[in-house]
Amino acid sequence: MAENRITPRAEDYAQWYQDVIAQAQLAEAAGVVKGCMVIRPHGYAIWEAMQADLDRRFKATGHQNASFPLLIPMSFMTKEAEHVEGFAPELAVVTQAGGKELEEPYAIRPTSETIIGHFFSKWIDSHRDLPLLINQWANVMRWELRTRLFLRTSEFLWQEGHTAHATHAEAREEAVRMHHVYRDFCHEIMAMPVIRGIKTANERFAGALETLTIEALMQDGKALQAGTSHDLGQNFGRAFDVQFQNDAGEREYVWQTSWGVSTRLVGALIMTHSDDDGLVLPPKLAPIHVVIVPIFRKDDEKVRVLEAANRIAAELRDDGLNVKVDDRVSLKPGAKYYEWERKGVPLRIEIGPRDLDSESVMTKLRVAAVDESGRAVKEVRPMADLGVSIGKTLDEFQTQLFDTAQARLTAGTVHVDTWDDFVDVFKDGGSRFVYAHWDGTTETELAIKNETKATIRCLPTDGDGPEAEPGKCIKTGADSAQRVLFAKNY
Repeated sequence: MAENRITPRAEDYAQWYQDVIAQAQLAEAAGVVKGCMVIRPHGYAIWEAMQADLDRRFKATGHQNASFPLLIPMSFMTKEAEHVEGFAPELAVVTQAGGKELEEPYAIRPTSETIIGHFFSKWIDSHRDLPLLINQWANVMRWELRTRLFLRTSEFLWQEGHTAHATHAEAREEAVRMHHVYRDFCHEIMAMPVIRGIKTANERFAGALETLTIEALMQDGKALQAGTSHDLGQNFGRAFDVQFQNDAGEREYVWQTSWGVSTRLVGALIMTHSDDDGLVLPPKLAPIHVVIVPIFRKDDEKVRVLEAANRIAAELRDDGLNVKVDDRVSLKPGAKYYEWERKGVPLRIEIGPRDLDSESVMTKLRVAAVDESGRAVKEVRPMADLGVSIGKTLDEFQTQLFDTAQARLTAGTVHVDTWDDFVDVFKDGGSRFVYAHWDGTTETELAIKNETKATIRCLPTDGDGPEAEPGKCIKTGADSAQRVLFAKNY
């Protein structure tokens, strides 16, 4: 395989994904640290753009950022039985420090419900201390046996929200609110449509009463869980004795939520929009909106063209765009085009001496229309009001990417009523979003998974799935109240 070749999706989807990451210089396996990755500057810049928008949304809904220890006493992990059972296989544990055996081992943070519960018990005493709305941007570790860059690594970056409330109704409202925040972010910023729903008891977060999820369809037909929001009830409040005095002067346990998204959103972004030429980025998450490639042959042309390129870049930056002038003399223009397309820059400007004479530039969108000969269409634009013109084009491109992904979601979704038809969807490694009836039992859920590798992604809510209608379970024939969403998943 040529060093710079991106494997076509139809040839090997998994290899295509790895190639896109490598060619866009997003990340690489750490190698010396099992299951971990190094996020390179271009990949981290995408995560920073995600962080910035999500952080704004969290603060707009009243949350404050804080930071809690990376190391969690093992005694904390064992206080909530379902929680420790759910995370035990993934825990990395520190037993020595300072050259000595520790009296009590520490778990490296897989999630922070336990240690935050401990501090909530110190900070909360009265109903006047509620609600307490906290968010943490952090790294966590879950010892994964099989890893894939961004999607599943032993160490990853995320945010985890943790809140405490006086009533279950308030906690439930909070969990739903953040569920919708995640959905809005995916639609408005990532240009990635998602299905909102509730996890089954078998799939919910360890220690939660209920887990809300958003599920996205990748180009290979598999689902990716893009974010979750948990109604924790009073489970952690009881485990860590987080009590408050209510209006009547009585002591009660708080009701809590937690919710989070992680760097797997970068993986979701790649698999939602990218193509066989490399990374495709929606403008609202692109670290560079526009790259300008100067074209010249002679020294006198070089001076004129670079002056114009830098002037245009300054004007576009004044219009709020992130712009890169690629003035490297060691590379020919074609090599520059190739590199920036692979890195997903939404729009390219080419400018040479003839363009200066006509006071225009040539532009190409990352995902451009093609002419009758199959060549990507380029557009001549006047230099006057270039920022307005390009800004409009980028807005349209953002919408185009969402519409394309939404069309793929619609085309990739089917309703199935028989077991034979269900099995047929998932045979030979295939996958789609499948709405089918299920009898509500974990036994049947696991039987379906064992036979087809398809899992129940969620019970759709908020009108995202089909209207609730009674039917018969595809596997057992027992009564079913509504269709649920099945797919193979990452």
